[in-house]
Amino acid sequence: MSGILDGKRILITGVLMESSIAFHAAKLAQEQGAEIILTAFPRPTLTERVAKKLPKPTKVLELDVTNAEHLERLEKEVRDELGGLDGVVHSIGFAPQDAMGGNFLNTSFESVATAMHVSAFSLKSLTMACLPLMENGGSVVGLTFDAQYTWTGYDWMGPAKAALEATSRYIARDLGKQNVRCNLISAGPIGSMAAKSIPSFNELSDTWNHLSPLEWNTSDPEPAGRGVVALLSDWFPKTTGEIVHVDGGLHAVGG
Repeated sequence: MSGILDGKRILITGVLMESSIAFHAAKLAQEQGAEIILTAFPRPTLTERVAKKLPKPTKVLELDVTNAEHLERLEKEVRDELGGLDGVVHSIGFAPQDAMGGNFLNTSFESVATAMHVSAFSLKSLTMACLPLMENGGSVVGLTFDAQYTWTGYDWMGPAKAALEATSRYIARDLGKQNVRCNLISAGPIGSMAAKSIPSFNELSDTWNHLSPLEWNTSDPEPAGRGVVALLSDWFPKTTGEIVHVDGGLHAVGG
């Protein structure tokens, strides 16, 4: 039985733990027939260890998306391994501790700039580094956390995600002629490593217990992973600049 990613070559960032959405996207991509390559920073050995739990062995490349040298060498490293790419998964976000946890009005610009660079501008940086590899077009998929609203303790990661969402739309506009699509999955809260950096994660995720139309499980990243794989596939050939909510429907309710 063939999978929806048969013959696809996919680069996936952000595989840190089995609890990460990126891990489940990687696992499902392999199960659906894709060849994948992973990137990691700052601890590639951590990703290499987790990658052993995937259905098939995969290479892990060191990639700091804020490092120009790393971005410049990425094309050759991926070409040597896979020959080219059909898809890219951007699962990267970071904000210094003083940019979260109720410190919004007192955060320094340096910390805000770091959050924006790593969490939003990197979507453009990564896409452009991979663009020469997507000779026949491709699909770029990123992960956001609904930036329409403020979230307790999320603080400057909120504006960073808003910037990510706008960046995705501009990439969609500018790369459409090259048949490169760019879309985002807006997932509900998942208890991953990223969640541990949000001081009020439990309070934030409790919103889903009260308001989500569909039951939401913070320990189940697979639904979001399925969304990523669907957008990587040819089943969304004319969808770009879109944000697909995999959040139990919470985005649709007001209270």
